[in-house]
This record gives sequence, structure tokens and C-alpha cells, in this order.
Amino acid sequence: MNTTPIKTAHVVVGVTGSIAAHKAIDLVSLLTHWNSENVRCEVRVVMTADAQKFVTEVPFRTLSRNAVVRDLYESDEQWSPRHIALADWADLLVIAPATANTIAKLACGIADNALTCLALALHQETGMLIAPAMNGRMWQHPATEENVSILKNRGVEFIGPDEGLQACGYSGKGRMSPVDQIADRVRQMLSERGI
Repeated sequence: MNTTPIKTAHVVVGVTGSIAAHKAIDLVSLLTHWNSENVRCEVRVVMTADAQKFVTEVPFRTLSRNAVVRDLYESDEQWSPRHIALADWADLLVIAPATANTIAKLACGIADNALTCLALALHQETGMLIAPAMNGRMWQHPATEENVSILKNRGVEFIGPDEGLQACGYSGKGRMSPVDQIADRVRQMLSERGI
């Protein structure tokens, strides 16, 4: 009989405005159903306004069993702003999919929505994993390459993007990594942090 206490990993999944946003639903499902011997995962979801053009909050709320943050100015019964409360709560922030726009905002410290405000308010020891999804030319643009480099120098980790046919009709590097690979890396990162 295992007497080791079960730890709860707190993961925030940020969803941005990409056609790959529908894949984030599967990612949330994989994470919330992750039950190892010693760790379970609690997930909260933050959606940008552009993400809501591609998917609704309903599957995220249902799968995570938590309210979804969709707006910087939403309020609940708590006195503290929701993005600050989530930044304090999180062990790991995963942005999947992450658009070129969101990556640029993170690199420049722009905090104009709930997700970017949350990212800026994270504790330094909180991990961040970014799964880019965009047109291949956008991914290879010098501005995006520089923004990725800035974030990597700050300790942000990237997974992907992968090669393949993109929704825009082009083929190349820009597809979001498979959700099972992202979920595996989330588990590894949490384990590395002793969770």
C-alpha cells in the first residue's frame, strides 16, 4: 500500500487565437486525466479574445471543472484580480497554441489581456512552456526569431513548432506540436520542479 501523499500540480493553459486552438481542448483533457501514483493535475484555462473566435469556453470549463478566464476585467467573489490569483496559484503556465502576436507581447512585456497580464505576474520560479502555432513565414520572420530568443534567455521553454501542412495551405514549420508531446513535457517540467 502506497502511503506517499498525492501532490496536486497547478497548471494554467493559455489559449490564443489560432486554428490550432481546438487542439488545446485535447491538451486540457490529457492533463486533467493525468493521475500518476503520486501526482494529479488541476487545470485552469485562460483564453484570449482571439481564441474565442475559434473555440468556446464550454469544453474547457467542462474538462477542467473550473471557470475559464476570458477577460481581464471579469470578476468573481474574490477580492484579488483573477489573473494575479492565477499567477500566484500556478506551478506552470502552458501557452498552446501561442501565436506570433502573443509571443511578441510576452517578449516586450506587453500586458493588455488576461493571459499576458498573468504571464507578467508569474513568480520567477514558475515555469512557462510555449507551443507556437503560426504560418511558417511568420515563424521564420526575424522579429519572431528575436522574440523567441529573448524569451528563451529569460528561461521560457518552447516545444515545436512542427513541420507539415498548415491551415493556410502552406507546408512548412509552424504547426503546433502534438498534444501528447506537450502533455509529456508538462509532466517532465513539473517533475523537474519536484511536483
